[in-house]
Amino acid sequence: MERKDFETWLDNISVTFLSLTDLQKNESLDHLISLSGAIQLRHLSNNLETLLKRDFLKLLPLELSFYLLKWLDPQTLLTCCLVSKQWNKVISACTEVWQTACRNLGWQIDDSVQDALHWKKVYLKAILRMKQLKDHEAFETSSLIGHSARVYALYYKDGLLCTGSDDLSAKLWDVSTGQCIYGIQTHTCAAVKFDEQKLVTGSFDNTVACWEWSSGARTQHFRGHTGAVFSVDYNDELDLLVSGSADFTLKVWALSTGTCLNTLTGHTEWVTKVVLQKCKVKSLLHSPGDHILLSADKYEIKIWPIGREINCKCLKTLSVSEDRSICLQPRLHFDGKYIVCSSALGLYQWDFASYDILRVIKTPELANLALLGFGDIFALLFDNRYLYIMDLRTENLISRWPLPEYRKSKRGSSFLAGETRKRRPLEI
Repeated sequence: MERKDFETWLDNISVTFLSLTDLQKNESLDHLISLSGAIQLRHLSNNLETLLKRDFLKLLPLELSFYLLKWLDPQTLLTCCLVSKQWNKVISACTEVWQTACRNLGWQIDDSVQDALHWKKVYLKAILRMKQLKDHEAFETSSLIGHSARVYALYYKDGLLCTGSDDLSAKLWDVSTGQCIYGIQTHTCAAVKFDEQKLVTGSFDNTVACWEWSSGARTQHFRGHTGAVFSVDYNDELDLLVSGSADFTLKVWALSTGTCLNTLTGHTEWVTKVVLQKCKVKSLLHSPGDHILLSADKYEIKIWPIGREINCKCLKTLSVSEDRSICLQPRLHFDGKYIVCSSALGLYQWDFASYDILRVIKTPELANLALLGFGDIFALLFDNRYLYIMDLRTENLISRWPLPEYRKSKRGSSFLAGETRKRRPLEI
């Protein structure tokens, strides 16, 4: 058939084909397929794949592609990245998707970082970390050698660890390298806290002292307690230092002068923890931005005003049993919104806005777990043998790590949550 005659025939049959019903069209195609040879069938197969499998991610505007991708779970997205280079490029560029995935795994998100590829890499690292947790392979143990007697006090900040020892010294370590940066002569340390310029120590000799890292000189000496000082906290902006002691009292000091501004009484046991922290919510007694002083003993947590008036009264007392039948572990977590403390029955979480108990997390298979750290998704707990990680969404223990032998004391064992490049907890 000549080309011109073929085109006329094709136009006529196309018009006729379009006038058919769907059933008639299907029958017509079936008949044509039955008359086709191998060359025609191969041609049909190649063109059908192109027509039916349309790359919608390539065809859609980027904003619509991102909207559709948000409905897929991260594991499906990772599988989709294998489809083609174009798919991998589009999926990897969706910042919101990967930030949400990281947030759902419990990772803290810095919204100022808008590099989508960065958050995809963070998610992949998080997935690996979760697998290591479930396989009990997430941590490793290393030692910092330098003290000549028992190490009793720890404080961690920004990759640096301060240790206080019975050898009458305190040392500052770079945790990632294990190197000692500073070593100064002090008194016996029961509690330590530091910043770039100074170290504050609470001691078994009933005093608190402030030391200068660069020279090792003692710049202030706070005298007044009649028992060992187990906990200290300070705020340079307020020029305040607070201390909790075995004499059942808290003291508020002027950080710059060493003057005792207030002695807070009301505890009937050792004060094993003091926390000076900004409130982040409006409570019955405070507004956001107010500084809060908390103290804890064996049975109670007390909330105090930060003022210089003499004989000021406790604002609120929290406990888990009125008859003091349940003891609190000597650790306290306060992030400005929630107060968390562990007991023989489990973890207690209070809402700071109302002072109501929000929940009690019980671990019936393990009793007397001590609190090490508490976040939005995970909590760190420990007992005599293991460090445990709890998923707070399910309240299940998802991993554990064996601990070296240590000596447990009435004021709380010297464990704290820190971070190295391998994200291991710190302990002595």
